[in-house]
Amino acid sequence: MQQEDTGGMPENREDESKRAETGAPAVRLRQLMEQQERVVSVLHPPSAHLARIMEKAGCEVGFVGTGSVVGAYTGLADVGTATMMECVTISGWIAQSVNFPIIMDGDTGHGGIMAVRRMVRECIRAGIAGIRIDDQPIEGKRRTGDAGIEVAPLDQVIARYRAAVDMKNEIDPNFVVMAQCYARDAVGFDLPKTLDRLRAYREEAGVDWVQLESPHSVDEIRHARAAVKGPFSFMKGKLPRYLSLDEHKDLGVNLAWLPSFTHHIAWAAVWDFMQEFQSDGIAAWERFADSRKANPYPIPFVGPEGEGATRQQALEERYFRGVPAEGRDG
Repeated sequence: MQQEDTGGMPENREDESKRAETGAPAVRLRQLMEQQERVVSVLHPPSAHLARIMEKAGCEVGFVGTGSVVGAYTGLADVGTATMMECVTISGWIAQSVNFPIIMDGDTGHGGIMAVRRMVRECIRAGIAGIRIDDQPIEGKRRTGDAGIEVAPLDQVIARYRAAVDMKNEIDPNFVVMAQCYARDAVGFDLPKTLDRLRAYREEAGVDWVQLESPHSVDEIRHARAAVKGPFSFMKGKLPRYLSLDEHKDLGVNLAWLPSFTHHIAWAAVWDFMQEFQSDGIAAWERFADSRKANPYPIPFVGPEGEGATRQQALEERYFRGVPAEGRDG
């Protein structure tokens, strides 16, 4: 039923140190977003444990969203209430648990330009590979897809992005700054004005990657792709369905933003099990266990190469050789 092998799941101190020194996650993210041979999917890792499972299944890039991932830890809604350090801490836990790069949801920057600079610095220190920053106003920040979306004045948004870009260039030029453009559904905006914003974020602010939050049609994606040089992606927005990876490729888009799938799968699995458990008790678990005997799943605990029980026992043997267990704390 359960696959005990944890091989390949990082928690190795040497690997962690090397990643921190070289900025390896950011380098890898930049390589993935700049290659053109295939489409790379960006998914939500709902927790550090689930991120390890996703890595074993081949996940290449993760996005820690404020609503679904940070909200899973804090219980807070995605309305600007999670603090910068709550987001950095949770994103860092996940980033330090896997080898694939993690992008953090930076919301609106959590303050003015100095707050944005600190946010980038803290992300880099935590081993996070990149950050996505919104162009919404700090006051009135809304969850993606909610009614009442507004965007901040262009000069304020450009300053926000420039602050992030300058900070990362001072510390780690490989760190990725991503701009999330909400203008398409904002009052007073249309597609041409939205395209102007996308171009400004890339050309004036110098961000590494721009994303269109709410395309209304596939044709709008084509226009946006043509308007912006460099890495570009889009959310589902008002499209009737998610586009396939082949459709992304046909549009000239090599980054597929598909973060929420993993949450829905996890929520549905827990919901289904709880319905059976409430009805049948332990028999529900036994049925599940039987169903997985021929299809084991990985257990994402820290393996012998990491800071877990195996290392603890080795260190106790080194530090407390000849000292009875009951005497080790005093």
